[in-house]
Amino acid sequence: MTENENIQELTEQELSEQLDEQHRIRLEKLAELKAGGYDPYTVTKYDVTHRAEDIRNDFDALEGNDVAIAGRITSKRDMGKASFIDIRDGSGRMQVYVRIDDVGEETYKGFKKWDLGDIVGLKGFVFKTKRGEISVHAKEIQLLAKSLLPLPEKWHGLRDKEERYRKRYLDLIANPEIKDTFVTRSRIIREIRAFLDGKGFLEVDTPVLHTLEIGAAARPFKTHHNALDIDMYLRIETELYLKRLIVGGFDKVYEVGRIFRNEGMDSTHNPEFTSIEMYQAYTDYIGMMDLIEELYRTVTVNICGTDTVTYQDKEIAVGKPWQRMTMKDAVKRYAGEDYDSWADDAAARNAAKQKGVEVADNAVKGEVLTALFEEFAEGELIQPTIIYDYPVEVSPLAKRKPSDPAFTERFEYFINGCEFGNAFSELNDPMDQRERFTKQAEEKRKQGANAQVDEDFLTALEYGLPPTGGLGLGLDRFIMLLTNSASIRDVLLFPTMKPLSD
Repeated sequence: MTENENIQELTEQELSEQLDEQHRIRLEKLAELKAGGYDPYTVTKYDVTHRAEDIRNDFDALEGNDVAIAGRITSKRDMGKASFIDIRDGSGRMQVYVRIDDVGEETYKGFKKWDLGDIVGLKGFVFKTKRGEISVHAKEIQLLAKSLLPLPEKWHGLRDKEERYRKRYLDLIANPEIKDTFVTRSRIIREIRAFLDGKGFLEVDTPVLHTLEIGAAARPFKTHHNALDIDMYLRIETELYLKRLIVGGFDKVYEVGRIFRNEGMDSTHNPEFTSIEMYQAYTDYIGMMDLIEELYRTVTVNICGTDTVTYQDKEIAVGKPWQRMTMKDAVKRYAGEDYDSWADDAAARNAAKQKGVEVADNAVKGEVLTALFEEFAEGELIQPTIIYDYPVEVSPLAKRKPSDPAFTERFEYFINGCEFGNAFSELNDPMDQRERFTKQAEEKRKQGANAQVDEDFLTALEYGLPPTGGLGLGLDRFIMLLTNSASIRDVLLFPTMKPLSD
């Protein structure tokens, strides 16, 4: 068995003792190096000329030529006066042949004491072994950093997802394929930016710290600013500042923003996540429907090479025209309840009761409709589907429908039974906005929150917000879709985790 396979068979106590012993041994090796006049931690740089991927891709041109590479030792095969090692850099693995006659007896003697996990730099020429493997024949080799703990390659702790999330740095070493998800994440963000920039949108930054706990549904995280001696709140959205910019004369703006919500955690929710919000003057929610469909289609094709992706064993046709239906129609289809048949709020509450859906004793028709939608319809929306015309009670920032003021020009879109984004024809009536803000803040205060009305935003509206379409998409959920990741924690390098107890 290898060192790590032995570890795999141990009990938790034995594992801890074994790791402590290996830590002690490696510390002794480090002390021996320092006593001999070499401290690897004093190395400040190493001039790398090629990565492993470069050598593999350009082998025909590089064969026989000298290269300088660096990386972490992931395996060693000792053959006496010569050895093979594998090193891994940011682009992948490269086999290296190290021979005593080439690097010198003293260097080779020290090299044989190096451990898996140590970081090395080496210079040598590119060749192909008799078995046909592209490799580097080392002529010089140097220890650049000492690893004081064994690699987790087959350490049983890295099979546990909780441990992998907590120690992502070890996860990336033990499971290098995980890196592909985060490379794709970066590419997706670039593609979204390129798409919006190409449409004439301007990327902007807005404050993360807010002075008000606004009356939105999400709960904020609270902090304190010592110099100003005021409480402040981490933002739960970027919307109100972006719309201020539309008032100020920018016609198209967007922000890739980190958002913080003091709420529950599950496979699609993390307390901090990334949203992309975009606002366009002189359009409405229909315009935003067309925009989001085109954005998803373009990014998906550019990332995946196709407009149909597999997500959790389901084929998701991102490229086909998305189904569009009102919330009323969705509830009628999936819950068998007709909003227009409810004579009043009491009739709506009774309909919910008959369906086994709990609503507040004072719930109004719009709130009941939303509850029935969430219970019966949302989970049925597997293919990309736009649900539009939301009740005004659950849409404090959306413009009322002129033909039916009980509803707003708002939509959300759903994939695989999960909401991926939210959009409005933005409310630009200052009086209506004040009334809704006030009502929302009152309801939040009843729940114990210190919710306030954003008077500055209302002042901005009084200067005039042009007809505007706005949309926010959950970036992490989009990345989950395109990388076939089951949990949001799989697409966050460092998801929020409860600290381990002592």
